[in-house]
Amino acid sequence: MAITRYEPWSLLNQLQRELLSSQDDKSQEGSIATAEWAPTVDIKEEPDKFVIFADIPGVKPEDIEVSMEAGVLTVKGKKESETKTEKEGYKRVERTFGSFYRRFSLPDSANGEAINAKCKLGVLEIVIPKREAVKPKRINVSSEE
Repeated sequence: MAITRYEPWSLLNQLQRELLSSQDDKSQEGSIATAEWAPTVDIKEEPDKFVIFADIPGVKPEDIEVSMEAGVLTVKGKKESETKTEKEGYKRVERTFGSFYRRFSLPDSANGEAINAKCKLGVLEIVIPKREAVKPKRINVSSEE
Protein backbone atom coordinates (compact mmCIF):
# COMPACT_ATOMS: atom_id res chain seq x y z
CA MET A 1 0.00 0.00 0.00
CA ALA A 2 1.42 3.35 -1.01
CA ILE A 3 1.03 6.35 1.27
CA THR A 4 0.09 9.51 -0.58
CA ARG A 5 -0.49 13.05 0.55
CA TYR A 6 -4.06 14.30 0.08
CA GLU A 7 -4.13 17.39 -2.09
CA PRO A 8 -7.71 18.31 -3.02
CA TRP A 9 -6.78 20.74 -5.81
CA SER A 10 -4.12 18.56 -7.44
CA LEU A 11 -6.45 17.16 -10.09
CA LEU A 12 -7.64 20.63 -11.10
CA ASN A 13 -4.06 21.93 -11.18
CA GLN A 14 -3.00 18.97 -13.31
CA LEU A 15 -5.90 19.53 -15.69
CA GLN A 16 -5.01 23.22 -16.00
CA ARG A 17 -1.33 22.40 -16.71
CA GLU A 18 -2.32 19.88 -19.37
CA LEU A 19 -4.73 22.30 -21.04
CA LEU A 20 -2.17 25.08 -21.05
CA SER A 21 0.65 22.87 -22.29
CA SER A 22 -1.52 21.55 -25.13
CA GLN A 23 -1.68 25.03 -26.63
CA ASP A 24 1.11 25.76 -29.07
CA ASP A 25 1.51 29.35 -27.87
CA LYS A 26 5.23 30.11 -27.91
CA SER A 27 4.82 33.74 -26.82
CA GLN A 28 6.20 35.03 -23.54
CA GLU A 29 2.73 35.02 -22.01
CA GLY A 30 2.48 31.34 -22.89
CA SER A 31 5.73 30.66 -21.07
CA ILE A 32 4.44 32.32 -17.94
CA ALA A 33 1.18 30.43 -17.97
CA THR A 34 2.76 27.02 -18.55
CA ALA A 35 5.60 27.27 -16.04
CA GLU A 36 5.24 24.24 -13.83
CA TRP A 37 7.42 25.40 -10.96
CA ALA A 38 9.39 28.39 -9.72
CA PRO A 39 12.83 28.05 -8.14
CA THR A 40 13.25 29.43 -4.64
CA VAL A 41 15.63 32.38 -4.42
CA ASP A 42 17.68 34.43 -1.99
CA ILE A 43 18.41 38.05 -2.94
CA LYS A 44 21.29 39.91 -1.34
CA GLU A 45 22.34 43.55 -1.69
CA GLU A 46 25.97 44.49 -1.23
CA PRO A 47 27.51 47.97 -1.54
CA ASP A 48 28.58 47.39 -5.15
CA LYS A 49 26.16 44.71 -6.41
CA PHE A 50 22.98 42.65 -6.06
CA VAL A 51 23.27 38.86 -5.93
CA ILE A 52 20.48 36.38 -6.62
CA PHE A 53 20.86 32.73 -5.64
CA ALA A 54 18.28 30.36 -7.19
CA ASP A 55 17.92 26.68 -6.29
CA ILE A 56 17.64 24.69 -9.52
CA PRO A 57 18.90 21.19 -8.73
CA GLY A 58 19.26 18.86 -11.69
CA VAL A 59 19.03 21.62 -14.31
CA LYS A 60 21.88 21.76 -16.81
CA PRO A 61 23.41 25.23 -17.38
CA GLU A 62 22.58 25.02 -21.09
CA ASP A 63 18.88 24.63 -20.16
CA ILE A 64 18.82 27.95 -18.26
CA GLU A 65 18.08 31.30 -19.90
CA VAL A 66 18.79 34.56 -18.06
CA SER A 67 17.77 37.79 -19.76
CA MET A 68 17.27 41.45 -18.91
CA GLU A 69 14.81 43.79 -20.60
CA ALA A 70 13.35 47.12 -19.46
CA GLY A 71 14.60 46.73 -15.89
CA VAL A 72 13.19 43.20 -15.51
CA LEU A 73 15.47 40.20 -15.03
CA THR A 74 13.98 36.93 -16.29
CA VAL A 75 15.19 33.45 -15.37
CA LYS A 76 13.60 30.53 -17.17
CA GLY A 77 14.43 27.04 -18.23
CA LYS A 78 13.40 23.44 -18.12
CA LYS A 79 14.22 20.39 -16.05
CA GLU A 80 13.61 17.21 -17.98
CA SER A 81 11.65 14.52 -16.22
CA GLU A 82 12.91 11.01 -15.85
CA THR A 83 10.55 8.12 -16.49
CA LYS A 84 10.09 6.13 -13.32
CA THR A 85 8.06 3.01 -13.01
CA GLU A 86 6.88 1.17 -9.93
CA LYS A 87 9.07 -1.72 -11.06
CA GLU A 88 12.13 0.42 -10.30
CA GLY A 89 11.02 0.65 -6.68
CA TYR A 90 9.54 4.17 -6.78
CA LYS A 91 6.42 4.49 -4.66
CA ARG A 92 6.31 8.28 -4.65
CA VAL A 93 7.84 11.00 -6.83
CA GLU A 94 7.85 14.53 -5.35
CA ARG A 95 10.74 16.17 -7.15
CA THR A 96 9.65 18.87 -9.56
CA PHE A 97 10.15 18.61 -13.30
CA GLY A 98 9.14 20.76 -16.24
CA SER A 99 9.56 24.39 -17.15
CA PHE A 100 10.29 27.13 -14.62
CA TYR A 101 10.03 30.89 -14.80
CA ARG A 102 10.89 33.78 -12.43
CA ARG A 103 10.98 37.54 -13.02
CA PHE A 104 12.55 40.25 -10.89
CA SER A 105 12.13 44.02 -11.20
CA LEU A 106 15.53 45.61 -10.76
CA PRO A 107 16.12 49.07 -9.31
CA ASP A 108 17.50 51.88 -11.47
CA SER A 109 20.84 51.43 -9.73
CA ALA A 110 21.36 48.01 -11.38
CA ASN A 111 23.78 47.84 -14.31
CA GLY A 112 22.01 45.56 -16.77
CA GLU A 113 24.96 45.63 -19.17
CA ALA A 114 27.31 43.78 -16.80
CA ILE A 115 25.17 40.97 -15.39
CA ASN A 116 26.81 37.55 -15.15
CA ALA A 117 25.50 34.17 -14.09
CA LYS A 118 27.05 30.87 -13.11
CA CYS A 119 25.66 27.56 -11.91
CA LYS A 120 27.40 25.35 -9.37
CA LEU A 121 26.02 22.33 -7.50
CA GLY A 122 22.42 23.12 -8.41
CA VAL A 123 22.55 26.78 -7.36
CA LEU A 124 22.35 29.53 -9.96
CA GLU A 125 24.20 32.69 -8.90
CA ILE A 126 23.36 35.90 -10.76
CA VAL A 127 25.53 38.94 -10.01
CA ILE A 128 24.11 42.32 -10.96
CA PRO A 129 26.64 45.14 -10.47
CA LYS A 130 25.46 48.58 -9.42
CA ARG A 131 26.04 51.58 -11.63
CA GLU A 132 29.06 53.64 -10.66
CA ALA A 133 26.98 56.75 -9.97
CA VAL A 134 24.94 55.12 -7.22
CA LYS A 135 27.68 53.45 -5.21
CA PRO A 136 28.06 55.03 -1.79
CA LYS A 137 30.86 57.55 -1.77
CA ARG A 138 32.72 58.59 1.36
CA ILE A 139 33.30 62.31 1.70
CA ASN A 140 36.14 63.48 3.89
CA VAL A 141 35.34 66.20 6.40
CA SER A 142 38.08 68.68 7.09
CA SER A 143 38.29 71.12 9.96
CA GLU A 144 38.73 74.86 9.54
CA GLU A 145 41.33 76.36 11.83
